[in-house]
Amino acid sequence: MAQAMRYRSVRRTRRVHAIVYHVLVIAFGFGMLYPLLWMIAASFKPNTEIFTSVSSLIPNTFTLENYTTGWRGFSGLSFAVFFKNSFVISILATIGSVFSAAVVAFGFARLRFKGRKIWFTLMILTMMLPSQVMMIPQFVLYNKLGWVGSILPLTVPHFFGGGFNIFMVMQFIRGIPRDLDEAAVIDGCSWYMIFLRIILPLIVPPLVTVAVLTFINCWGDFMGALLYLNTPRLYTVAYALKLFSDASYTDFGATFAMSVLSLVPILILFFFQRQLVEGISTQGLKG
Repeated sequence: MAQAMRYRSVRRTRRVHAIVYHVLVIAFGFGMLYPLLWMIAASFKPNTEIFTSVSSLIPNTFTLENYTTGWRGFSGLSFAVFFKNSFVISILATIGSVFSAAVVAFGFARLRFKGRKIWFTLMILTMMLPSQVMMIPQFVLYNKLGWVGSILPLTVPHFFGGGFNIFMVMQFIRGIPRDLDEAAVIDGCSWYMIFLRIILPLIVPPLVTVAVLTFINCWGDFMGALLYLNTPRLYTVAYALKLFSDASYTDFGATFAMSVLSLVPILILFFFQRQLVEGISTQGLKG
């Protein structure tokens, strides 16, 4: 009898702890999501109501005018142009990052060549330099190349590797048994064939991670667009959103509406990335 009462007491205590835990997690999560929820709600409010009902997430007057006004853009260019520019830059940069990370990481992880340790050390050092330190030298270089005013400074550097991406993929390759390489060599495969037929299919999960991180960083890159893009027809979404703000008047409703739309590709990519990686991991366990 005493043991049964003790068991019920333990179960009751665990249930209370679980309830308290979930309540705290939900409250903390709502606190983190509240600014996003507020922005979404504000995008459906008239400008006169946005800051008069700050604590309310439900619009008193529901309107879609902010989305139509924001989509018209400015300088005779609709927001479709800015979305297209962001997609072009982000996709090209993502392709470059994935390609360079795979090739360079394979070289560091599997090949032995003269000066390998020196090059690897230099690559690690690039991860320790703040981007602000390189901002002026990069601008001077791109200006001398005649790239300022185009999307080249925002895309071409990604084809020459990134320290973090290379290091992450290289660590994954090191976990792949070298027996596969040796078996391929016995079958007559060159290093190029080993990379294409053996290593590349196995490193898809980290490459997906590289692709997602690169796309997100490029999609939200404001500083790069501010430095190198000087014509409205090349502006990205991140830069165009800033131009809705003016010293004399800011259309907050249109700004919030376009900000909500700018989050849609990132959310889609996030959920797609999770499903893709899970599917790849499942396929890897078969056979």
